[in-house]
Amino acid sequence: MMKKVVAMMLALTLSAGMLAGCSSGETPAATDDAAATETEDTAATDDAAAEDDAAAEDTAAASGDLLVYGIYKAGDQTWFLDEGDAAKAAVEAAGGEFVYVDAKMNPEEYLKAIDNAIANNASGIVTCTPDQTMSQAVVSKCEEAGIPVVAADDALQDEAGEKLAPWVGINAYVIGEANGEWLANYVKENNLAENEEVGLLIMTMDTVSSCVPRAEGEYDKFTELVPEFDTARIFKADYDGTTDKGNTAAAAVITGHPEIKTWLVTGANEEGCIGAVRALESAGLDKDACVVGLGAYMAKDEWNNKGADGTCMKASAYFPASAVGEGSVEVLLGLINGEDVPMETAVDAVVVTPDDYKEVMGKDAE
Repeated sequence: MMKKVVAMMLALTLSAGMLAGCSSGETPAATDDAAATETEDTAATDDAAAEDDAAAEDTAAASGDLLVYGIYKAGDQTWFLDEGDAAKAAVEAAGGEFVYVDAKMNPEEYLKAIDNAIANNASGIVTCTPDQTMSQAVVSKCEEAGIPVVAADDALQDEAGEKLAPWVGINAYVIGEANGEWLANYVKENNLAENEEVGLLIMTMDTVSSCVPRAEGEYDKFTELVPEFDTARIFKADYDGTTDKGNTAAAAVITGHPEIKTWLVTGANEEGCIGAVRALESAGLDKDACVVGLGAYMAKDEWNNKGADGTCMKASAYFPASAVGEGSVEVLLGLINGEDVPMETAVDAVVVTPDDYKEVMGKDAE
């Protein structure tokens, strides 16, 4: 009986303590604070989530922006600078951003630039490779990344010469023919065909597929129109596309043939022809020489700075770099938009002289 009474008293005491605890003014306040804190934390979490969502939306929007890389083998040359400016203007007109990259004629730098463009989620790439044997590797990288690529000037092609990507450039053989025809007419007008002291030098770039047809067109049209010109007096000098190497190659031929007193020169690009001009000047043979360039972007500087009589650069095939730059972006945008595009887009040319270059070239003559 006593045990039951004690047990009941203990039970009552515990119950009273529990009731006293529940009626305390401090405990509910703590509970309210915790609830408030929880509410604030939830609100903060919601705000953070909202910010994250906004950031994600911004990132998604950014990833949808047009970003085009222009990767050029010799980005410090006038031709590629002009081409890049035109490409940039075309991309910006489409509301995008254009990144210009100079590969410095270095295959390693070039591949690094391709990889950077892919890593930066480029929308597309316009490129002129410094080494066409790298074509398949470049196209494979771009295909794997799902990034369309367009070749400018020098084609991305396989060993058989088949194009692996759309190409935009000059109508090489036809432009070469135009130079050959101009020189042939010059020879006829000045009765030089059978003069044994007159020689023709063609500056060649035999390792660049886009340049080979230029020299072939020059040779074929010249010999067709002046068959009496002895082919033994037609020489070739191969170089890498730069003015310095063109100068060295031309000088070697010129000094190696002292029997030639009057030189006619044309070639695969403007840099090589200017290199030949400088070689003729150094040899003291520029007065009677006649050089026909290819591009006119350096010939116009000769004429602007020296006048028609101050240089042996007498003509040049003009085809605007801007046409290639703008055209390559146009084709690329077509690819990006899922359109069918031509595998080849060629730009024609017209031969200009000191008499008409300003009228024909317009702003490009400045």
